[in-house]
Amino acid sequence: MRAGLKRGFSVPRAVLDGRDVSIASVAEVADPAESTFYAPFKQLPATIPAAEQQLLREEAKAAISGALIPAFGKLLTFFRSEYVAQARTTLGAEQLPDGKAFYQQQIREYTTLDLSPQQIHRIGLDEVARIQAQMDAIIDQVGFKGRSPQTRFADFLQFLRTDPQFYAKTPQELLDRAAWISKRVDGEVGKFIGTLPRGRFTIKPVPADIAPFWTAGRGGATTYWVNTYDLPSRPLYNLPALTLHESSPGHSLQGSLALEQGEQPAFRRENYISAYGEGWALYTEKLGDEMGIYETPYEQFGKLTYEMWRACRLVIDTGVHHDGWTREQALAYLRDRTALSEHEVTTEVDRYISWPAQALSYKLGEITIVKLRAEAEKELGDTFDIKAFHDAVLRQGSVPLPVLESQVRAFVAQSKARQG
Repeated sequence: MRAGLKRGFSVPRAVLDGRDVSIASVAEVADPAESTFYAPFKQLPATIPAAEQQLLREEAKAAISGALIPAFGKLLTFFRSEYVAQARTTLGAEQLPDGKAFYQQQIREYTTLDLSPQQIHRIGLDEVARIQAQMDAIIDQVGFKGRSPQTRFADFLQFLRTDPQFYAKTPQELLDRAAWISKRVDGEVGKFIGTLPRGRFTIKPVPADIAPFWTAGRGGATTYWVNTYDLPSRPLYNLPALTLHESSPGHSLQGSLALEQGEQPAFRRENYISAYGEGWALYTEKLGDEMGIYETPYEQFGKLTYEMWRACRLVIDTGVHHDGWTREQALAYLRDRTALSEHEVTTEVDRYISWPAQALSYKLGEITIVKLRAEAEKELGDTFDIKAFHDAVLRQGSVPLPVLESQVRAFVAQSKARQG
């Protein structure tokens, strides 16, 4: 970190306020048994003898108090007194040393495509316009008038952000609703995907020490984390789309399947290519429509606001890192086009600022999968099998988008050959 500061390569100062909370939550724990790092030792496997369990616990407490807490304390002091003070005052990746090459490399890494910032920005603007029309149709459907035609969309967003009917009253209510949606998906997913994983996932709240700056949820092969921090910023109308994306048939299903594909090399089973994984997860939000998961027009709007959110990322990320947008411009762009809460808008924009190009992977990956499905449906006609198509996408493990394209097109050609 000091080497980065010396050459002007750091996280922007504008997004660092409050970021020391996750360091402090470790550094300032008085009792090592209350540390997040001690949690695994509270319930050790019964196969470990009791005496050995006690020894392990004592060793863990000693390591936490003697090494871990002091190390985090040192990091906390460095972060507060040195890093924040010297962090760069610019925002864009292209304003870093050799920034244009760095941002282009980040685009290539996260999207696996050879696209310029200008091309991505244009794709984003086109997607924003397309999705806006669908959002306006939902507002027509529910008969919302607003103060005037000119302010109707902003008024509808304000209604969604403030009406109590759209928000859980307790963390458990939010977790319960996520679990209910997940079980409804369980009843439908086998109709759309042929090969389902043996692995299961659980649902847990995001740990308190990282929740303030985390997204609304995150999914992996074994866990779907739901953020119960600041409930007024966690609308229920977004929860179906979030759950589809993070659990099944999104990240949890795809991650479990990848791990269980024993015929694939480890780098295909265990690696994670953002454009593939996030593209698939965003695609499954659309799949939720076909599965009947969205039950109200507001949940449909939630699905569209999530898609708009990902389309806005193409505009904002390239706007900040290539076109020199300010943080305020980025916040306004996302705030004015989605029903995300103000807390989510802020944490998201700060994420894009501090993590160049990662946010581009979602929409560009989803666009690729949607395009491939349209090609397959056109080529195979009445013989198109949705389960076989999804299996062809998922059996690859984590691959770059050009590889996915070639593999799915090979699947289509093989399917046509079998037809005679």
